[in-house]
Amino acid sequence: MPIYRLYSGGDGESHIEQMDLVSHPELTSALATTDITFRESPPGRFSDWHTAPRRQYIITISGHSEIGLGDGTIVHYGPGDARLVEDTTGHGHTTRTVGNEPVVTCVIPLANQ
Repeated sequence: MPIYRLYSGGDGESHIEQMDLVSHPELTSALATTDITFRESPPGRFSDWHTAPRRQYIITISGHSEIGLGDGTIVHYGPGDARLVEDTTGHGHTTRTVGNEPVVTCVIPLANQ
């Protein structure tokens, strides 16, 4: 199962890379977290360009969403997809709920390290 990393590049744009546990064994180490929150986004919700408020994991529980990048790339996420969101600077990304059902996510902020 891949884990997707959304990060700020040196060009000021957000980028996405796909990681796996074999190539990135550091992902199997325990991380300090601050809390955990479940969120629901209604069908059709759109968040225009924004950066992440902090480093965090977002795991999709149900529903489907898409992340838009400055280069026009759109990546779709569904149930079970995990993202390490680290694009806290730069232009950011867009987020859209797609389909006819809400998106339920689990948001896990990482403690400052």
